[in-house]
Amino acid sequence: MRGTKKHVVTRASPSLAIVEVKPHDQKDAVPIEAPIVSSYNDQIRPLLDTVDRLRNLNVMREGIQLPTIVVVGDQSSGKSSVLESLAGISLPRGQGICTRVPLVMRLQRSSSPEPEIWLEYNDKVVQTDEEHIANAICDATDVIAGSGKGVSDTPLTLHVKKAGVPDITMVDLPGITRVPVNGQPENIYEQISGMVMKYIDPQESIILNVLSATVDFTTCESIRMSKQVDKTGEGTLAVVTKADMAPEGLLQKVTADDVSIGLGYVCVRNRIGEETYEEARMQEELLFRNHPMLSLIDDDIVGIPVLAHKLTQIQGMMISRCLPEIERKINEKMEISVLEFNKLPIVMASTGEALMALMDVIGSAKESLLRILVQGDFSEYPDDQNMHCTARLAEMLNGFSDNLQAQSQVASEFLMDEIKILEECKCIGLPNFIPRSSFLAILSQHVDGIHAKPVEFIKEIWDYIEVVLSSVITKYSDNFPQIQSSIKRAGCNLMSKTKERSVNREKPDYFSLTGFGNVKISHLRHYHAHLLQQAFDMKMRITSYWTIVLRRIVDNLALFLQFSVKNLVNSQFQKEIVAEMVDTRAGGGIERMLEESPSVASKREKLKNCIKLLKESKDVVAAIVDQNSGYGDR
Repeated sequence: MRGTKKHVVTRASPSLAIVEVKPHDQKDAVPIEAPIVSSYNDQIRPLLDTVDRLRNLNVMREGIQLPTIVVVGDQSSGKSSVLESLAGISLPRGQGICTRVPLVMRLQRSSSPEPEIWLEYNDKVVQTDEEHIANAICDATDVIAGSGKGVSDTPLTLHVKKAGVPDITMVDLPGITRVPVNGQPENIYEQISGMVMKYIDPQESIILNVLSATVDFTTCESIRMSKQVDKTGEGTLAVVTKADMAPEGLLQKVTADDVSIGLGYVCVRNRIGEETYEEARMQEELLFRNHPMLSLIDDDIVGIPVLAHKLTQIQGMMISRCLPEIERKINEKMEISVLEFNKLPIVMASTGEALMALMDVIGSAKESLLRILVQGDFSEYPDDQNMHCTARLAEMLNGFSDNLQAQSQVASEFLMDEIKILEECKCIGLPNFIPRSSFLAILSQHVDGIHAKPVEFIKEIWDYIEVVLSSVITKYSDNFPQIQSSIKRAGCNLMSKTKERSVNREKPDYFSLTGFGNVKISHLRHYHAHLLQQAFDMKMRITSYWTIVLRRIVDNLALFLQFSVKNLVNSQFQKEIVAEMVDTRAGGGIERMLEESPSVASKREKLKNCIKLLKESKDVVAAIVDQNSGYGDR
């Protein structure tokens, strides 16, 4: 059930040195490095250094997550004490003291004999030292979360640069509690659980779940939360604290693994009261070596040094596994940023450069209009059917033709209009010839019924083209907000002139008739056969004539629109915009292009900084990713 004990006592001095104690001669103590530092090897150290450099570059602000050890646990589970034991950093202790903000501990090994310790929060930097770390953290927490019992998700970063500590980052989160106590907010559980999920949700997070030996693991809220994001437990390591307070059944708990902890368990005894770190490690070794129940637990899952070793190994493997994806995300983000930066307008230094930029805007917009309005090429707008212009114009023309057909349906009794007009147009003339005046009168009736239709259609067409024109102008002048309104105004003026010319030209005189279907003729019996024959002949002739005229009206409009659209794009579009831009009285002026808008200038600076950061990050990752391919497979 248990392995053979090696009886090697590992102790940590206040400066985080470990003392190796031989079981029969404890006087021959030889100080070595701290627990976590002693676990380093030539393969893991460069990985940790790489991630630390990426953190220093603030690559996470670009949405690129880095492997991070996140310490979670129910309230009073002993989270902060575990961190103290690992790093030799005195955190706030005492009755009622608890973590109320995310405490990001960034430990950096230094060759300097003098430690450097400082806090960062709310854009402030506060220098402190080992003796005053706890008070400094409490003061900073009060500033961030208030002096009461409330919590805040604004992080507090503790930087520690000293000999004997590793380059590693751990985040200690507030303990999870369901019931508000001692003046805590009513929604304290929702606040803390939201904070915990935010930190453990990224797949790059290593969850260090701190469990008290005094409770049933299956009832721990921290277990429930971690299993939501890490169902298999492959990214979760459990630390069991207070082993000395509940030794009975602990072996069964950690071997049965009822809560699926994929990375295993480590049982520890944290520092109690005013114990030094050296004394705490001595008492921990004695506890797990001599206790009748705890001594049955394998020595490879007990003790702070074992925990330090596991964390280092796990983080090293996680970093190695994540590096290729981190590299991919950095490259992808940089490509997007460079592309966006290249789309920004060049900073122009002369009117000549501004004029060239203007002509480039006009030329690009003109080419786009030719493609979508004339050539029927909508590859520029594959998903916007409103910009598939030739198809939409054809639909509108077909609708106009159908509307003309419907307008010409017979509304009165068969032949009665023709009979009435023939009777009123009687004159002395040759027999069997229909009077010209009657023919013109019938035509006049049809014209009166449809004279507004072509004009309405032309207006509808140009209203649609105006929307398309405005959309294209907006797209290609978007990088020049200082002149965009002038270019749009030129487009509106152009469309107004085009509509006016088109409406004045379109004066239709004819409209088609369609088939008659079954008609009643009983009302025609009292009319003379000669008159009926004339009326019927005139109706047939006009019907045939209007069938031809209808096609000519539609064809004529189609040809007119094709000509007008080509002329609009090829000639009038550029002339109108240039005229507008050189007319300073109208609010134009090419010189305004020399003035970069504040929004564009801000975007340019932001993108430059982003690209610089990503390039440096890419170089950092590229320097190591190839050296560690294959390392970290679980």
